[in-house]
Amino acid sequence: MFVTKALARLTMFAGLMALPNAIPTTVFAQQAVTVGATDIGGTVVGASGPEAGVWVIAETTELPTKFARIVVTDDSGRYLIPDLPAANYSVWVRGYGLVDSEKLIAKPGQLINHTAVQAPNEAAAAHYYPAIYWYAMMKIPPPGEFGGSGDIPAKLTQTDWLKMMKNLGCIGCHQLGQEATRTIPEAFGKFDSGAAAWVRRVQSGQSGEQMTNYLAGIFGGAPFKYLGDWTDRVAAGELPRDKPPRPQGVERNIVITSWEWSTPDKYLHDLISSDRRNPTVNAYGPLYGSPEYSTDNMPILDPKTNKVSFFKMPVADPEMPESLGPGHAASIKPLEPSAYWGDRKLWDTRANNHNSMFDGKGRLWLSATVRGLDDPAFCKQGSDHPSAKLFPLEKSARQVAMLDPRTMKYSFINTCFGTHHLQFGYDANDTLWLSGTGPVAGWINTRVLDETGDAAKAQGWSPFVLDTNGNGRRDDYVEPNAPLDPGKDKRIVPGSGPYAVMPSPVDGSIWFTVGIFGGTPGVLRYDPATGLSEVYNVPAPAFGIRGGDIDTNGVVWASLSSGHLGSFDRRKCKAPLNGPNATGGHCPEGWTIYQYPGPGFEGLGENSAESSYYTWVDQHNTSGLGENVPISTANLGDGFVALKDGKMVTIRIPYPLSFYAKGLDGRIDDPNAGWKGRGLWSTNGDRTPWLKEGGKGSMPRAVHIQFRPDPLAN
Repeated sequence: MFVTKALARLTMFAGLMALPNAIPTTVFAQQAVTVGATDIGGTVVGASGPEAGVWVIAETTELPTKFARIVVTDDSGRYLIPDLPAANYSVWVRGYGLVDSEKLIAKPGQLINHTAVQAPNEAAAAHYYPAIYWYAMMKIPPPGEFGGSGDIPAKLTQTDWLKMMKNLGCIGCHQLGQEATRTIPEAFGKFDSGAAAWVRRVQSGQSGEQMTNYLAGIFGGAPFKYLGDWTDRVAAGELPRDKPPRPQGVERNIVITSWEWSTPDKYLHDLISSDRRNPTVNAYGPLYGSPEYSTDNMPILDPKTNKVSFFKMPVADPEMPESLGPGHAASIKPLEPSAYWGDRKLWDTRANNHNSMFDGKGRLWLSATVRGLDDPAFCKQGSDHPSAKLFPLEKSARQVAMLDPRTMKYSFINTCFGTHHLQFGYDANDTLWLSGTGPVAGWINTRVLDETGDAAKAQGWSPFVLDTNGNGRRDDYVEPNAPLDPGKDKRIVPGSGPYAVMPSPVDGSIWFTVGIFGGTPGVLRYDPATGLSEVYNVPAPAFGIRGGDIDTNGVVWASLSSGHLGSFDRRKCKAPLNGPNATGGHCPEGWTIYQYPGPGFEGLGENSAESSYYTWVDQHNTSGLGENVPISTANLGDGFVALKDGKMVTIRIPYPLSFYAKGLDGRIDDPNAGWKGRGLWSTNGDRTPWLKEGGKGSMPRAVHIQFRPDPLAN
């Protein structure tokens, strides 16, 4: 069980103590809530009166898949859960300072009042805190431990450590700080120390080899001491230093709907709902999941009927090896047994669909594997392909596929470059731009592909070249390790390569986040018209970068490892954008950073422990918060964070606990339907759905996030 026995006892005690408080419910219920035939509403009161800013959750198992809708109470403790499908619902209250109330059974059309249950102690209250409040208890090695004076490898810095412990390492795959990770599973047995327990823990499952190589290899095993100290202190009863605030202002206007999809032993990386450029595409249509390394079975959710179906993604050669093992980020077999699944092999994909995008015709384009690692001959040295002549490519671990939902025809597009994220440009050719392309920018001209069916003819790629001689055009260039030549340009390899990809709606340039897993973190601009690139490094005190997006003004927004949302505006640059000094550090004034909410680690000054994986910009006001609002995944905050009018808006998914997303999408189903016709879409994106509330058997959930004008709007 996810809920501990101790918490269960505390909850039972609190419930008994709260019984006399049932009387005030009738007193405050006179503040009327208008309940329609498809709504459930009422009031929530506690011992001191109305409970404002708490969640009311309605869930049913009577629909084709498990369904829940969640709202927040207003200043008077009133709530309204709108537009529920016909079913019997369990309805209960969850909030900071409380433990879960009794689950009442209700049908749409009923007025149901609740008595909130005060947490009997701080430990019971802290059970419901977002993971960040627990994770911020982790001790970070002080500066004196680095540089070879301690157990940490001499080449590593405190910044390297923080990036590893945040969104570039551990929290790049799953949440740390929720109950399942702040405790040690009994199934692992007894250990002499917390550090030894963590050595065993990270060997579990098909990512065990990668986790062990990272922590024990690159970091010399030093993190195990700090992870063990953290869980030892939690086991001894230490609690978070800080307490989360309840939702305020617009945060109380939220309506969250969730559906279970996929299966308990598989995970999803992402989902897609519409065309990023025109969010009315696929209006009211199904959602498509991206299962990445876990399976070839793509889940498809129809939110109108609440039904889940599956499409098995094929590969061109059904005998090809699985997309696991060497060259991939997951192993073929578990290194050691899991506490949940034993030595069972869970992941078995070949298609390895990382994420997907809709085009304007309603077709689904996928970054997916279609064949083995070796590139076809037209990609390699000696080919007459224009891009191969300039820069031949030998291998790629993932390519592109296309699914037409009208016919369910699945097509293979064999790319020479690797793929990861993908976005459509704003040009007449509907060019599809890819990340994960390593030393090159890679693209597919989908107009040519549609006209000819020739994947080789439709694709192209180009190295990243800085205009270091400053003449405004691309010339012969020196290689990355060579010194600058005044008469030539300079080719660069941007660290670990392009990660996020962001076509600009302003000037046709293509932006990437770069230097994620190696090299200098920053953003890179590629100009398809000139073939030239520009790079802009993340300035101190910020550090590290992961996912990012661009707004309609051409401003780039990105999740930074330092616990900040960063933005880069090229228009603010004062120094020349080309020439021998334009190599990354020439425009710090273009950057603005905003600290994420939530507690920080002690000893680091003012900071947030938040470890955001990705940032997406709501260019078209699909959320209701406004146009060009950047929204980051709050991977330790159980949801998302939006920056609206210079202030952070917290979007928490309070149930099940431990929501963790790797991306989000927006769709407008009906532009004339007000808040009900638009919303954000996302899914649990962590690799371990069994670590969230509910434990083994829990499934990923697709979520729809909407903002109404006020907490009682219908």
